[in-house]
Amino acid sequence: MPNRVMPKWMMLAAVLLAFSNAGALQAQEDPVPVAAEMQKPAEQAPAGDAAQDVPADQAGSAQAIRQSEETAAPAANLMLPHDLSPLGMFLAADLVVKGVMSALALASVATWAILLVKTFELAAARRSVKRAVRVLTDAVVLRDIGESLSGRSGTAGRMVAAANDELSKSEAVLDLVSAQGVKERVASHLSRIEAGAGKRIAGGTGILATIGSISPFVGLFGTVWGIMNSFIGISQAQTTNLAIVAPGIAEALLATAIGLVAAIPAVVIYNYFARSISGYRLILADASAAVERLVSRDLDFRQARRLTPRKAESHVHSDAGIARIG
Repeated sequence: MPNRVMPKWMMLAAVLLAFSNAGALQAQEDPVPVAAEMQKPAEQAPAGDAAQDVPADQAGSAQAIRQSEETAAPAANLMLPHDLSPLGMFLAADLVVKGVMSALALASVATWAILLVKTFELAAARRSVKRAVRVLTDAVVLRDIGESLSGRSGTAGRMVAAANDELSKSEAVLDLVSAQGVKERVASHLSRIEAGAGKRIAGGTGILATIGSISPFVGLFGTVWGIMNSFIGISQAQTTNLAIVAPGIAEALLATAIGLVAAIPAVVIYNYFARSISGYRLILADASAAVERLVSRDLDFRQARRLTPRKAESHVHSDAGIARIG
């Protein structure tokens, strides 16, 4: 009996053990998916955090760059002048460069003023002398001119007045000596009047020559000074940023440009006046030669009138001698 009962209890114990093992196995099998599910978010969580952390760092660096650019932009704007027009650069220029620009601008204004004044003056003088040359050429003697030129204050009028004055001063000796001395004295007066008229008409052109020759060098001085200030700014700022040197270089180049603007027209206008004044002096030479011809003709006519009575007397004496012989 006991032997039969024992196997039953043993079988019951084995069955219970089997069920308990099965429950334990099921309990062990059920948490595994849960753990897997818990581990999956845990494994994905760092990826998500990393994905969130990296843009945050990038966003921070980008924001820092933007802030640095925003702080650098005002600094650059403070270094650069707001107005880069010629007037703005002139107002922002150094005192020395500003003085150079002002001097060159005044030289340019003087050049154009001389052009206007001398053009009208030279045109009026040429017309006056040309008209006088026509009158002198048409006249036979100085008396034919009358008051048409001798009473005027022009160059030809002064020439005629000087010739008449010299003839009147030499009146006492005209019949006693040769007329060559009177002609030389008249020619001396006329040459001095001609030289003075040429000098007066050329007045002011020397300023054009000076402006045309020194303006480029004055502008170059302003350029050198502006570039020197730019390099000094680089040394003080300890940087090679273009914003530091750009204003000084622009001002320096503006000084050079103004120097060329003043020099080029001055040279062209000077050459124009040199040719025009040479033509005017040729017309003065024609007037002087015409007056000399009139003086020479007057002296010849005087000598002819002086010799005519002598010829008549000699002719009478010769006729009387012939009558006595007959």
